[in-house]
Amino acid sequence: MHRIAAMLLAFVFVIGAQAQPPFKRNTAEEYITMWKEVAVKKMKEHGIPCSITLAQGLLESGNGNSVLARESNNHFGIKCTPDWRGGRAYHDDDVKNDCFRAYRDAADCFEDHSQFLKRQRYAKLFELKTTDYKGWAHGLKDAGYATDPHYPRKLIELIERYELFKLDEGVDVAYKPIGKDTPKPAPERRSRRGAVGGDVIHIGAGRDIEVFEGRIKFVRAKSGDTFRKLAADLEMTHGMLARWNDMDKESSLTEGQIIFIQPKRSTPKSATIHTVQQGETLWSISQQYGIKLSKLAKYNGIDKDASVKSGQTIALKKVRR
Repeated sequence: MHRIAAMLLAFVFVIGAQAQPPFKRNTAEEYITMWKEVAVKKMKEHGIPCSITLAQGLLESGNGNSVLARESNNHFGIKCTPDWRGGRAYHDDDVKNDCFRAYRDAADCFEDHSQFLKRQRYAKLFELKTTDYKGWAHGLKDAGYATDPHYPRKLIELIERYELFKLDEGVDVAYKPIGKDTPKPAPERRSRRGAVGGDVIHIGAGRDIEVFEGRIKFVRAKSGDTFRKLAADLEMTHGMLARWNDMDKESSLTEGQIIFIQPKRSTPKSATIHTVQQGETLWSISQQYGIKLSKLAKYNGIDKDASVKSGQTIALKKVRR
């Protein structure tokens, strides 16, 4: 009876999970419309250009779609500091399990963002006019807010693309709603079959998401890709991406390389053993089958960095004794 009850409970859980509505992604226009009043209010209270606040929110949270924004209401990627006494969320970023601030409400995050910029290191910014968004963009980079050398350009491009500078001048901005006469954006659509048996999902930044064995989503690296660039395009943290692929976050990527964008599995879908070919490593085998490197090492009683030899048999699942 207990076994039957457990099976029924598991069935209900699976059905419930499948019934959950898909996550609806915000467009940049929707994000601006949602938060422009809060940003204007903070500009009046603290003297930070509304355009800068919104552009940083758009950039840091991926239009409010990032995991950090959705689950922790952190729209600006603000990390914990020794004096922080609020909520905390942990994600791989510059270090493993980096600590980020978590808020009860996103409006609290906008206030904390303003307070964060009122620290001494940003004092020179407040000598600028609130209409000098270009000066603020470059000043943030010079003061160490971001390490990306292109950070000012990215902020300025967002401000000018969506005319956020008008808000600094007291002029409202509004965007034409999508209707029958307005071309709809196509952020995601399924089309051709992937090379490893899954559909391909087209997303922004020219990235195609494929599905490995119908279970694990992945992308193929392009020339010049890094984990940071991939993370920016996919609105994820680069440390987490690297961790899911059992790699260092500063590792170089080769064109065409499979990069999983969600955790690998403990076992493959069907295969049970693998015969090592010339030039293979335990890590390359783990990527080939979408298995966590730690699990593969454990199944074979070896270290994760152990060398393997051509012709050697590698167990892909736990060996039954």
